[in-house]
Amino acid sequence: MTRSYTYEYPLPAVAVDMVILTIDPRAHLSCLLVRRGEDPFKGAWALPGGFVDVGAGYRAGPAQGEDLRAAAARELREETGLEVGRHQVFLEQLYTFGAAGRDPRGRVITVAYYALVSVEFAPFVRAGDDARDVRWHPISADEDNPSDLPLAFDHEEIVRSALERVRGKVDYDPRLVRALLPEEFTQSEFRRVHELIKGARYDKSNFSKRFRRMLEDGRFEATDAKKALRGAGRPPKLYRFVAT
Repeated sequence: MTRSYTYEYPLPAVAVDMVILTIDPRAHLSCLLVRRGEDPFKGAWALPGGFVDVGAGYRAGPAQGEDLRAAAARELREETGLEVGRHQVFLEQLYTFGAAGRDPRGRVITVAYYALVSVEFAPFVRAGDDARDVRWHPISADEDNPSDLPLAFDHEEIVRSALERVRGKVDYDPRLVRALLPEEFTQSEFRRVHELIKGARYDKSNFSKRFRRMLEDGRFEATDAKKALRGAGRPPKLYRFVAT
């Protein structure tokens, strides 16, 4: 027999917000922003996101709504058209933001996620029902002001936290770079993704040694193809990550 509980404390609203990053065709690290179609901050640029379905909320049992990751995946799909597991999206929980007054509608706690999307799938992005527009916006190497657009709520802080996380992990977690690269890539493209994330140049010689070690360790493999070039020059080899 399931015991019934009564929750006597006031409940805050719970939301998820998404920092979605890609490498755009102009070789910029870019973040997906939506222009809000509703108040508060109507007309302002913001991160994609929304409220978590909490069901009955205050009762124990199965009617407590959705898990946080499920809410993040749903918002990603509804706001952008991208699906985890289908469009090579890397999704990871970032941090919880719960400062009082962060949302003028009331007490709202948001659990932020960051997602990395390959440029091959970036064109699938579309605006959700409650957004007037959606676009990829370039992110600068300035850690204090990564976006030159003022963002709604505390979303600038969330973007800074996501960049700090990604920059801290990119050198030891190959899943991040894998999510941003096309299925087949050159060594230069592999290095360039690292440079765009870190906001700094890598020494080509040292990076080539690192690339060769990863190749020898079986992280990725050479293909039989080479990248077509528009001008003169030797076509570079193409590589792909080994399925795990």
